[in-house]
Amino acid sequence: MRPVQCGPLAGFLCQLALLTALSATVGFSAAGWGVGVVAAVAANGLLARGLGAGRRPGLGPADWVTLLRSVLAGGAAALVADLLAGALGGPAQRPAAVVLLVSLASATIVLDAVDGMVARRTGTTSALGARFDMEVDAFLIMALAVYAAPAFGVWVLAIGLARYAFVAAAWFLPWLRESAPPRYWSKVVAVVQGMALTVAAADVLPQAAMAAVLAVALALLTESFGHETWWLWRHRAPRSGRGSGGRGHGGRVDGGRPDAVGSERLSRTPRVPGPVSAAVAGAVVWCVLLAPQRIGQLELAVFAALPLELLAIAAAGFLPPAGRKLAGTAMGVVLGVVAIAKVLDMGFSAAFDRPFDPVNDWYYFGPGFGVLADSIGSAGAVAVAAGAVVFAAAALALLPLAVLRLTRVMAAHRRTSLQGSAAFAVVWAVFAVLGLQSAPGLPTAAFGTAGLVQEQLSRLGSGLADRKAFASEITQDPVRDALARGAADPSGLLAALKGKDVLLVFVESYGRVALEDPALAPGVSAVLKEGTASLTAEGFSARSAFLTSSTFGGISWLAHSTLQSGLWVDSQQRYNQLLTSNRLTLSGAFKQAGWRTVSDIPSDTIDWPQGARFYHYDALYDSRNVGYRGPNFSYATMPDQYALAAFARLELDRAGRPPVMAEIDLVSSHTPWTPLPRLVPWSQVGDGSIFNGMPAQGPTPESVSANPARVKSLYGQSIEYSLGSIFSFVAAHPDPNLVMVVLGDHQPNAQVSGTAAGHDVPVSIIARDPSVLKRISAWDWQEGMLPAPTAPTWPMSVFRDRFLAAFSPGVKLPGNRGAPPAVR
Repeated sequence: MRPVQCGPLAGFLCQLALLTALSATVGFSAAGWGVGVVAAVAANGLLARGLGAGRRPGLGPADWVTLLRSVLAGGAAALVADLLAGALGGPAQRPAAVVLLVSLASATIVLDAVDGMVARRTGTTSALGARFDMEVDAFLIMALAVYAAPAFGVWVLAIGLARYAFVAAAWFLPWLRESAPPRYWSKVVAVVQGMALTVAAADVLPQAAMAAVLAVALALLTESFGHETWWLWRHRAPRSGRGSGGRGHGGRVDGGRPDAVGSERLSRTPRVPGPVSAAVAGAVVWCVLLAPQRIGQLELAVFAALPLELLAIAAAGFLPPAGRKLAGTAMGVVLGVVAIAKVLDMGFSAAFDRPFDPVNDWYYFGPGFGVLADSIGSAGAVAVAAGAVVFAAAALALLPLAVLRLTRVMAAHRRTSLQGSAAFAVVWAVFAVLGLQSAPGLPTAAFGTAGLVQEQLSRLGSGLADRKAFASEITQDPVRDALARGAADPSGLLAALKGKDVLLVFVESYGRVALEDPALAPGVSAVLKEGTASLTAEGFSARSAFLTSSTFGGISWLAHSTLQSGLWVDSQQRYNQLLTSNRLTLSGAFKQAGWRTVSDIPSDTIDWPQGARFYHYDALYDSRNVGYRGPNFSYATMPDQYALAAFARLELDRAGRPPVMAEIDLVSSHTPWTPLPRLVPWSQVGDGSIFNGMPAQGPTPESVSANPARVKSLYGQSIEYSLGSIFSFVAAHPDPNLVMVVLGDHQPNAQVSGTAAGHDVPVSIIARDPSVLKRISAWDWQEGMLPAPTAPTWPMSVFRDRFLAAFSPGVKLPGNRGAPPAVR
C-alpha cells in the first residue's frame, strides 16, 4: 500500500484558508477565487502524483517550506486575477489589495532562500523538491508578469513565459531534458526576476525607470536560458535518463544524491485503445473546425461540411518524428485557441451584437461576472465561470493531444493516408465548384477556421493600429483649442443656458427596440405619451430624436464617454486612452462656463477618480454617499426614484447655490430587469427604507432567465418604471429653470433586441423655457417624448459639438467633423 500523503491535502486546505482570509480582508471577485482554487488544485494534485510515483513516505523539512511558498504564491496569483478583473481601465486599484500582493510575493521570494538552506542542513535535497521549488518560482513570476504587463507592455510576459517555453521546447527536443551543471548565477537571475516584478507591482519607481529595470531583468533571463541551452546543445549526446529535472532557474539542486523520483513523471496518461482514441480525436477536431461563431447557427447540419483544414493535419503526419510533434502540437494549440475564440464570439455576439475583440475585451469579464451573478445568482455565476476555466484549460490541453494522435495515425498508415487525403481534396474541390451547402449560407466545402484565424489576427492588428489613430483623434479638438486660445470667448460658452440646471439623464438599456418592438411598444409608448401630457401640464415641452450608440447590450461607459467627448468610443482601449487625456467634455465645458458639475452614478460601489480628473465633476455621488438605507433590486443598488430624490435633496434644494450640471445614471432598467420597485409618494421616499420588502414581491432573476418572453416583458416594465420616475420627478419638482437631456445608453442585449437590431437609442430634451427648445429648432427633432421611426438619427459622437454650438450664441465654435468611423 502507498502511504497516505497529508502534505498535498494540508497545502490545499491552507490555500483555501488564505483565500478566505484575503476575501475577508480586501474582498474577492470570482476571478480571484477561481484562480486561487485552480492553482491550489493543480499544485497540490501534481505534488501528490509526484509523491505517489516515487512512493515517498511524505514531505521533507525543506518541502514543507516550499509548500508554504506554494500557498503564498497561489494567494498572490489570486490577488493578481482579482485586481486585473476589477481595476483595469476602471476605478483606481485598491491599495490594500496591492499591498497584500507585494507582501505575499516578497515572502515567497524570501522563503526561497530558507528552503534551500533547510534542504542542505537536513540532507534532504531531492529531485522532486528541486522541481517543486522551481515550479513555485515559475508560477509566481508568471503571475507577477501578468500583473505588470498592462502597465509596461505585453513584452513583460516574456519574463513569466520563459520557463514554460523552455519546458515546451523540451517536448520536441529531447536534449533539452538533460541537466546542465548547477550554476549559482541562474539562481541569482531567478531571484532578480521575482524582485523586479515585485517592485513593479509596488509601483514605487517612475514608470520609465521601472521599465528599464524590467528590461534588464529580461536580458539577464535571456542570457541565463541561452547559456544553459547552448551548453545542452554542445553536450547533446544521447543519455539513458532524463536527468534530475533541476535546471537552476529557481530550482534547489544544491548537491546531494537525488532520489528515484527524479526520473519519474509527475503525471501519467492512461492508455486508451488505439482505434477508439483516434476516432474520438478525429471527432473532436472535426467539431472544433466546423463549430459556428454564433449561437443561432449551432445546428447539426453545420457539422455535415468538409473542413479543408484537415489536410494540414494530414500533411503533418508525413513529417519526421520531431517535426511531426512540433507541427502537431502547434496546430493543436491553435485549434484550442480557435475553440475558445468561437465560444467567446458566441457569447459576445449574443450580449453585444459583435464578435470578441482579442485586444480590448478581456476587461469585460470582471463586470460581466457581476451582471451574470445578478441574473442567475452567485452560485450559478461561479459555476459558469468555473466551467469556462475548465473548458479553456481542456481545449488548450486536449486539442494538441488530439492532433498528435491523428498525426501518429497518419504516420503509421502513410499510403492509406495519402490516398484518403487526395480523395478528400478532390471531393472538397468539387463541392466548392458546385457551391453545395450543408445548411443555408454554410458551404459544404468549408474553410471557416482558417478565415477565423485570419480574422482574429486582423482584429489584433487593427486593435493595435487603432491605438495610434485614436490618439491622434483625441488631440484634434478644435473646440477645446479655440477656447484655450481665446478665439472663443469663455464668457459666451453655453450662455443660452445661463441660470439653468442642466441634467443629463441616462436611462439604462433604453433602446429603439422599446419603441418599435410590438411586444414592448404599446406599454412604453403609453408611458411616453402620458409623460408628454404631464410635462405639458407643468408648462414643459420636449423634442425627441435618435442617437446611434457606440455600444450594444452593455458597457454603458463607452456611450457616456462618446456623448461627452464628441469621439466615437467603442472599445475599452479607446476609453482608457480617452480618460488619460485632456479632451474637453460636456461636463468640463459647463464647469468652465461657471456651473457646479456633479455625477450621480448609483451603480458605483468604489471610488472613481476619473470623474474628477477627466470629467471635472465637483461632486461624485454613488451607492455609498447618498444616505440610502433600503434594499438592492438585483443589479440596481437603489430605485431610480430614490436616486432622483437624493439628487434633489443634495443639490437642487440647497439655498444660494450656483446652477448645476449633472450626469445622472438611472439603473433600475439594467439587466436582469427584475425585481422592480414601485413609485411611492415623493414625500415618503426618506432614506429608502420604504422600499423594504419590494424585492421579494417580484420574480427573481433566476426564475425568469430561461424564459425569453418573460425577460422581454420585464425589460419593458423596467423602462416604463424608469421613464415614469423621470416624469413624476419633473411634476414633483417643477423648476422653471430645469433642462433635462434624457436618453438611452444602448440597446438591450440580443435576448430582447434580437440579432438584427441596430444601435439607436431615443434622446429627448425637456425644458420649460421656450427659448431653450427654440435654440435647437434647426435640428428638426420631433415634438414630445415619443420620436417616430422617421425622426432624425445622429451618431452619438456629434452631440457634444452640436449642443455646445446651439447654446453658445455669438461664439464661433468649430462645427461637427462628420460621422464616426464604421463600427469595427
